[in-house]
Amino acid sequence: MTKTILEVRELNKSFGSHAALRGPSFRVNAGEIISVLGPSGCGKSTLLQLIAGLQQPDSGEIRLRGEVVSSASKLVPPEKRGINMVFQDYALWPHMTVFENIAYGLKRRKASGADIRSKVGEQLELLRLSGLQDRLPAQLSGGQQQRVAIARALATEPDLLLLDEPLSNLDMRLRVEMRTEMAYLFRRLGTTVFHVTHDPEEAFAMADRLVIMRGGAIDQIDTPQACYGLPATRSAASLLGAANRLSGGFEASRYGAAVRAGESLLHGAVPGGSWGGGTGDGAVGLFRPEAAVWREADWQALTEESSRPAVLPAASPAPVASAAVLSSARSSATATLSASRAPAPASAASAAGEMAAGAEATGGSKKVYNYIRVRVILSSFEGSRWRVLGETPSGDRLAFFHDSPLSAGSFGALEVASTDVYIYSHDEER
Repeated sequence: MTKTILEVRELNKSFGSHAALRGPSFRVNAGEIISVLGPSGCGKSTLLQLIAGLQQPDSGEIRLRGEVVSSASKLVPPEKRGINMVFQDYALWPHMTVFENIAYGLKRRKASGADIRSKVGEQLELLRLSGLQDRLPAQLSGGQQQRVAIARALATEPDLLLLDEPLSNLDMRLRVEMRTEMAYLFRRLGTTVFHVTHDPEEAFAMADRLVIMRGGAIDQIDTPQACYGLPATRSAASLLGAANRLSGGFEASRYGAAVRAGESLLHGAVPGGSWGGGTGDGAVGLFRPEAAVWREADWQALTEESSRPAVLPAASPAPVASAAVLSSARSSATATLSASRAPAPASAASAAGEMAAGAEATGGSKKVYNYIRVRVILSSFEGSRWRVLGETPSGDRLAFFHDSPLSAGSFGALEVASTDVYIYSHDEER
């Protein structure tokens, strides 16, 4: 049976008229790494402070190992909770050596000298700090200071380790290095971790489960893969990289849910499985830049062809979680309809900017391809790829990636699989 280390039940906390927390509830099991992700002001820091015992809830309760440690009528001091915390600024004692900083908690617990030397030695080796034990914090790099803070927190073997945006003060290279190191270390030791961050990549690298917060409440709790694959709310989708947005009216076609945005009909997935409103209600479709594949075509020929709607054949879509460079897929102006695809929409003009008329069976579900007409505005270099900004005829700006720069003013289409588009009510988060 899985042991529950932390249980949060319907916490509420206000500061004056501002409700910082509005009823979040969840459990953290032994050995689990939980990352709380959200923008500034979402309540994640307040939640961490309540778990640490630095603040008291207005209502609700927090249990550690089954015992109530926080409620409106009870507040167990932080030092009696069996938890440790790594602060954003590390909070190392500047006048103490590395050895003395790591040993601090052990000395407060009145451990023997031999036990202190043994445990500090283990931490020095584990955190790759051997040879630095006599240095002061000011003599260490940012990454080394981070390791000392983690070593100090782990030395007393806490039931729960709290991390308050621990990598925010490091440069990009060190952040990537340290998040990988921490994920490996905590899993190796079986440490139960409650980690707060605003960085999705940091959360993805470390977490067994994500807690995505907004406005003091929880939007979604699930594995990183599940949250990325189908964000529960518009806010969660934006936070997890779905930066491209087309707004319009909701439509239900034979291919499923869609958003009518100008000449574009954008098919996608509706989190929760069903649309709560009616046809024409305000809706927004979101997708990530890496989900879009550039398709070049003579759009004048496509829209003027009268015999039937011209439909571009779909390229192989990039995997949902892939950040690989998307390759260019070129096609003729009057590409023929693939035999494996369903008939196209009736209007050639609308087909140019709509979804491809076709569906592929994938594991029992239908996947269609959206085509969105764009004009290239700008290509900017990002090292291994180019980020391209395009504009639709309606004036919406959409970003995508390409392996080479595209000429400003050139026309084409963005191909986006419906499985990579998320549709939400336009009024959902107002």
